Amino acid sequence: MESDRGANDPADDPADDRADDRAGNEQMERWNGPTGNAWVEAQDMLDALFAPLEELLVDAFSAGQGGRVLDVGCGTGGTTVAVARRLGPGGRCVGVDISEPMLEAARARAERAGVRASFIRADAQDHDFEPGAFDAVVSRFGVMFFPDPVRAFGNLRRAAREDAVLRFIVWRGLAENPFMTTAERAAAPLMPNLPKRVPDAPGQFALADADRVRRLLEESGWAGVGIRPVDAACVMPETELAPYFSRFGPVGIALRETDATTRARVVESVRGAFEPFVHDAQVRFTAACWQIDARAAG
Repeated sequence: MESDRGANDPADDPADDRADDRAGNEQMERWNGPTGNAWVEAQDMLDALFAPLEELLVDAFSAGQGGRVLDVGCGTGGTTVAVARRLGPGGRCVGVDISEPMLEAARARAERAGVRASFIRADAQDHDFEPGAFDAVVSRFGVMFFPDPVRAFGNLRRAAREDAVLRFIVWRGLAENPFMTTAERAAAPLMPNLPKRVPDAPGQFALADADRVRRLLEESGWAGVGIRPVDAACVMPETELAPYFSRFGPVGIALRETDATTRARVVESVRGAFEPFVHDAQVRFTAACWQIDARAAG
C-alpha cells in the first residue's frame, strides 16, 4: 500500500467510500443491537476469559504515572477502568466505542470503581478528537473493525501527542485459533448460508497479517512498530460454553433467526465439536494474539 496515491489510485474511487459507509453502518447496527446486548449480558464471563490480555495493556504503564490514555473499542470498560486504576488520581482513561449498551455498562462500572474514566460514543475512525490530547492509545480487540484502517490509525495518531505510546492486542490467524472457528465448522452442514471469513476484511481476524499491520501503522504516522506473538491461556466454566457459542460469532448471529428445531440441532452438534477443549468443569483454550507496540512519529 503506497502512501503517495496518484489520481488514478483505486483508493480514490467514490465506490470505495460508499462501501466503507455501508460497512460502518452495519457495525453500528450490530453493536447497538443484539451483539452489543450480548456482550453486556456476558460481561463478567468475558472479562474473566480475557483477563490475561487486559494485563498486557495495563503493564504498559507504571503505577501512579498519571497521564491521559485513550482506550479504543472499549466495550463494557474493563480495560478502561483497569488502566485508569493503574494511572492513579493524576491520570484519566477515556474509552471510545460505537455501542451505547456497552458504554452504559462501562459508565456504571467506572462509577462503582471510583476511577477517573470517561466515555465517548463515537467511531474512532472519524471522531474529531482533540489533537495531541493523549499520552497513549490502547485497545484489546477493538481495532479490527475499521473499514479503512489507514484512516482510522491516522486519526488516532492525530489524537496522540508526539512520541505517544500505542499498544493493542489483536487475534493472529484462523489456523492458530481453532477454538474461535470450531462453532462455524461444526454448524456448517446444518447452516450452509453461514458467512465465509474474508481475509483482511473488518472483523475478528482483520489484523492477523503482521506485515500488513506494520504497513498500515507506518503509513498512518506510527513508527518503531514492534509485533510479538502472545499465547494467552483462557478458561471459562463449562456451563458457559453453550451460551457463549450460541450468542457470539457467525453461528451466534445466525441462530438469532433460526427456528427452534434447527437451533436445537445446531447447539447439540456444535457442543460436541468443542469436546476437545472441555476438561471436567472447565473449558480451556489458547488465544493466539499479537501484541503490537508503536510510537507516534514526529
